[in-house]
Amino acid sequence: MVVDDELGIRRGCQRVLEPEGFAVETAVSLEEARQKIESHSFDIILLDVMLPDGRGMDLLDPIQARDPETVIIIITGFATVELAVEAIKSGAYNFIAKPFTTDQLLMTVNQGLERRQLTLEAQRLQAVEQKAQTLAQAKEDLERLSEFKSRFTFIVAHELRSPVGGAQSLLRALTHSKAEALTDKQREILQRVELRLNQLMALINDLLDLAASKTMSSEEPLAAIAVEQALQESVDRFAVEAEQKQVALAYSAPDEELFVQATEHGLARIFDNLISNAIKYTPAGGKVHVSLEDAPPGSVSISVCDTGMGIPAAALPQIGEEFFRAENARNSANIGSGLGLSIVKEMAGSFGGSLKIDSVEGKGSTFRVILPKLAADDGR
Repeated sequence: MVVDDELGIRRGCQRVLEPEGFAVETAVSLEEARQKIESHSFDIILLDVMLPDGRGMDLLDPIQARDPETVIIIITGFATVELAVEAIKSGAYNFIAKPFTTDQLLMTVNQGLERRQLTLEAQRLQAVEQKAQTLAQAKEDLERLSEFKSRFTFIVAHELRSPVGGAQSLLRALTHSKAEALTDKQREILQRVELRLNQLMALINDLLDLAASKTMSSEEPLAAIAVEQALQESVDRFAVEAEQKQVALAYSAPDEELFVQATEHGLARIFDNLISNAIKYTPAGGKVHVSLEDAPPGSVSISVCDTGMGIPAAALPQIGEEFFRAENARNSANIGSGLGLSIVKEMAGSFGGSLKIDSVEGKGSTFRVILPKLAADDGR
């Protein structure tokens, strides 16, 4: 905006600046300029120090209150140079003396515009930096809270393991020594107690594995492990369960030995959870196929594919969250903690891998763990 009571100055500035891409507003008086400042934001204001109804300097505060980064260039004559200097001390950017040339006007305005752009960019970068620091602090706080939660879970689960294990031992001793003396009703009650204790122990073990995978280095060091052998052992562990449930369990692997950097316990927990879930949620007559593949470049893929109930599309983004179970799983007769896939996801991540899920409700699911492959020489 050009604020000057001389028509020639106002029109001259418009003729010079508008062809350069500037949108130019003008004001003749202090009051007119004040009204426009209150209703509009300006990048640059060319301001005469002497106006018919007051001093242009009286607009410095309203301009800076509206936008502190507005560039104020004082238009001054020889007699008002001292006022221009005073204005600069009060926050104006520069001054230009009458009469001025086209080049002087353009140079002063462009310099002012560059200064505004640099100032705004610096403020933007500062805001981004502050936001990054805030996010980093929030991330650190969340990590600390997550670690505390996991450590607390680990401690509580560890403390529960001994009394629950003791109760299981006592119950087995009782039922074994008094088996003939028990009535059918007593035997049924004890069997139900044993079932609940087994479920509780399974939950405790899941909590321990989940907490350990998040916060504590495993007592078992990472090593080069042949995946085929570990996967075959998991398949063998569930062969009887699959047969009893009348689920066809198949396994395929390449002839080439594939190695990953992991722990035996960690791989066993990954494979056992995936295979156990697949059998659990596949009805009689269904199929579970476990496969191991070399997945170039540089990965090993372990897939567990079933023809079970599948996962609703809306629930897929939450699969792998702690304690989450899809609605159709909760409504089924199968009991679960919702920690199995969380353990798979965390442990795969601790080995540098990931978990991918493809599922269609009513048709089945494929759970695929991708792990970095070790070179053959590193596996021996």
